[in-house]
Amino acid sequence: MIILIFFVLHWYISLFAQTFFHHRYGAHKMFQMNKFWERFFHVFAYLTMGSSYLTPRAYGIMHRMHHAYSDTEKDPHSPHHHQNVFTMMWHTRKTYNDLVDRVAPTEDRFTKDLPEWKFIDNLGEAGLSRIAWGILYIIFYVVFAAQWWMFLLLPIHFLMGAVHGAIVNWCGHKLGYSNFDNNDQSKNTLVFDFLMLGELFQNNHHKNYQRIKFSSRWFEIDPTYPVIKVLLWLRIIRLKPVPVGKNIT
Repeated sequence: MIILIFFVLHWYISLFAQTFFHHRYGAHKMFQMNKFWERFFHVFAYLTMGSSYLTPRAYGIMHRMHHAYSDTEKDPHSPHHHQNVFTMMWHTRKTYNDLVDRVAPTEDRFTKDLPEWKFIDNLGEAGLSRIAWGILYIIFYVVFAAQWWMFLLLPIHFLMGAVHGAIVNWCGHKLGYSNFDNNDQSKNTLVFDFLMLGELFQNNHHKNYQRIKFSSRWFEIDPTYPVIKVLLWLRIIRLKPVPVGKNIT
């Protein structure tokens, strides 16, 4: 039971770091926060993502490219230009690594106003850091695993961020229904996205990438949105000024 609780907590807390900090804040700047809270959530992302930590800068650039070139050959992770999810993620990883190493030619419009903390980012990208996190996961399983099959969950811990990305990028552009014609193949995969904390409302998100709430219709539920509302109420984050006639919440 302890192992399953740990797995579920790691899945959802690391996913929250990615959807809240990397995606909605970093890539899209849907809301604002002061430097203290930005540093807080930067560290939070490192601690929760662990061995699969993603640099917010590289993630943000790649995600902005994804929106600009959605489902075209320039999209860094469209399932429609790859034979399977593994080749798609291999290509995504190469693109990500080139952005981390700053060797990929990048348009200025994709690089502006992204969260960056070189100490944490270098630490998270370091091989020794990734190995250390992996060893910690193994030790935890050795101590608490009650059945042999539980050890089969370890690879998901090692690659948690990549697993999240694979599900969202493959399913969110392959499976489900569309509320909007976005001139791409984006889909809403689940009406209640409990598995991916709202990230599988890809069609809604591609319609208005500045809208904080990823669900759109009455029967759709974005589990991250109530958390964002609480953080707004606590004044940890604040909304950006809204253009006249446009509601982003």
